[in-house]
Amino acid sequence: MKGRENRNSVIIRTSIIGILANVLLAAFKAFVGMASHSIAIVMDAVNNLSDAASSVITIAGTKLAGKQPDKKHPFGHGRVEYLSAMIISVLVLYAGITAFIESVKKIISPETPDYTGASLLIVAVAVIVKILLGRYVKSVGEKTHSDSLVNSGEDATLDAVISASTLVAALIYMFAHISLEAWLGAIIAVIIIKSGIEMLRETISKILGNPADAALARKIKATVSAYPEVQGVYDLVLHDYGPENHNGSLHIEVPDTLSARDLDKLIRRITMEVVRKHHVILTAIGVYSVNTKDPAAVAAREKVSAMVLAHPYILQIHGFFLDEEEKTIRFDMVISLDAPDRRKIYAEVCREVQEAYPSYRIEAAMDTDFSEGSEEEE
Repeated sequence: MKGRENRNSVIIRTSIIGILANVLLAAFKAFVGMASHSIAIVMDAVNNLSDAASSVITIAGTKLAGKQPDKKHPFGHGRVEYLSAMIISVLVLYAGITAFIESVKKIISPETPDYTGASLLIVAVAVIVKILLGRYVKSVGEKTHSDSLVNSGEDATLDAVISASTLVAALIYMFAHISLEAWLGAIIAVIIIKSGIEMLRETISKILGNPADAALARKIKATVSAYPEVQGVYDLVLHDYGPENHNGSLHIEVPDTLSARDLDKLIRRITMEVVRKHHVILTAIGVYSVNTKDPAAVAAREKVSAMVLAHPYILQIHGFFLDEEEKTIRFDMVISLDAPDRRKIYAEVCREVQEAYPSYRIEAAMDTDFSEGSEEEE
């Protein structure tokens, strides 16, 4: 809890710095833009104001996300941060569309700009400030896993590029008497719109449910696999209730010689260690028993595994158990989400195993690796 409070304090402090910097930059740019009749600089000032508004939304989102769980929201309010990131994305998108409309108006009815050395110096200083602010805000966002700060930081870096381009356009006009103001304003607006769409797409993807973070999934599996009784870790599912707020479940393979008492002790130890090391609450740990007493069952496991994994879209087989008394063979097969027809592959595998073991009932489950997508992205 203390770590979460520290995280929230860092996010709020960084957002306040962003608000102050952007309000000052917006005021200076608005003055320069109106004095020099530069639509590009005025649009840049508007963009700074939208950044300040983004920081306000980040603070509000962080405050709401930090509320304690209640009866209506027993898993907390952490996902509010994703909603605040989405609002920031929409705000950036709106600013881009507004800027584009204004720029088109100036293309149709152009105004002659009138720059001074002092006004260009202000814009140059703004470029440096925005670069430093963008890098700082984004780095803090990455350290605290705050999408809102990361989005704000990326937007600030984009603003620096935009301000630099307005500076270049002003210099071109002063030395070549070619006015690129309105056209540059339109290009800037398109860049802002593109940035807003990308931010919105990424945030919506997180709200819908991204695959589990690959690095976190590997660390959790490594922690659980380190227990000598655990012969395999599978079916890890992580539910994201906001940055650094995950619940999850998994299955472990253990020898069929463990007693209920041994299992209870093992599961409790695993649960406590995963919370301590990775801040993930395992709400359920399922158990697969592994044949250890019957050599024929061990041989069957190797044969069926080879048969199943021969299919290119099958990533894994686990939970294998041969029950001689009930004449059943059960196992789970993980079929890739890239497979053209997962059900067809599942049916094929079941048929092949049934043909190899006609006197047994095959109880196979089609499984999914929920961290598969994130593994591929790395």
